[in-house]
Amino acid sequence: MMTHLPWIILSAYVVLLLALDFLVLHRKHAPVSSRRAMRESIFFIGNALLFTVVVYWLYAESMVDNINNLTPRQSVVKYITGYLIELSLSVDNLFVIAMIFEGYRIPRQYQHRLLFLGIIGAIVFRAILIALGLALVHAFHNVTIVFGLFLLYTAFRMLRKEAEHAPPRQPRVIFGFIRMSNVIDGAKFRTKVDGKTVFTALFGALLTIEMADLLFAVDSIPAILAVTTDPFLVLSSNVFAIMGLRSLYFFLAGMLEKFAFLKYSVFAILIFVSLKLITANWVDIPEWFSLSFITCSLAMGVWISILRLKADARAADTEADPSGP
Repeated sequence: MMTHLPWIILSAYVVLLLALDFLVLHRKHAPVSSRRAMRESIFFIGNALLFTVVVYWLYAESMVDNINNLTPRQSVVKYITGYLIELSLSVDNLFVIAMIFEGYRIPRQYQHRLLFLGIIGAIVFRAILIALGLALVHAFHNVTIVFGLFLLYTAFRMLRKEAEHAPPRQPRVIFGFIRMSNVIDGAKFRTKVDGKTVFTALFGALLTIEMADLLFAVDSIPAILAVTTDPFLVLSSNVFAIMGLRSLYFFLAGMLEKFAFLKYSVFAILIFVSLKLITANWVDIPEWFSLSFITCSLAMGVWISILRLKADARAADTEADPSGP
């Protein structure tokens, strides 16, 4: 019974946060301002960090099926490391979401609802893919090398594309069996056009968001398996990172292009994680080093982006006033 308690606590915590988000914070489905999105981002990040107390307690009291014999402190470090990896890899996902909303011309007041439903689907897909990934790791000892090589390929593919963040193609196999329309009829997913029932652009955007997250999950799950193969830590860190993605999107929606150097931070993290996976059978990299490397990479990306913004602003001021000092 005790081994089920952590999953009950995690599920209850997630359901409570989702209910609070949908039924209280966004009950009126109004457009989300940047200031409000910032407060909500802090709220969800704070809850993710607060859950470290739960993680520490569960492992200290031996309530988890601790397959890797982790100490409470090690479990917390691995949870935070996995959370930061998933959050950093979600940066690229934010660009894709922005392109999907732009492509389908989704009004801002309906975007949160789509992201909310998309997150629920993402949690289900992640749970399935995590289970498959863990089964592979336990069944085939050297499969981590395959995962590492795949992430290495992903890193260089991402860098090669640079700022091109096109949304994935529409799932034509699905769309071939249903009537799709570019019509937006309020918050409806189906409506009548010329007397026929069709699915609206909102439904098309939702399907495309789910497809996009499925593609990103294929990249992110091998990355977190480089940190730990503990099922509870892998799923909990993934879930909390995904839940904070909605508010983070609305907070960064107008600033995504300004943090251009974050993609190099994500590239560095992917390279590090892929090398860790490839050498996992021979080299034991301490978790404090992994956490420090990921944190420093993200901080450097933000810092250099801010420096570039200031330099561009000074250059623009100089061009506008060439006679100035």
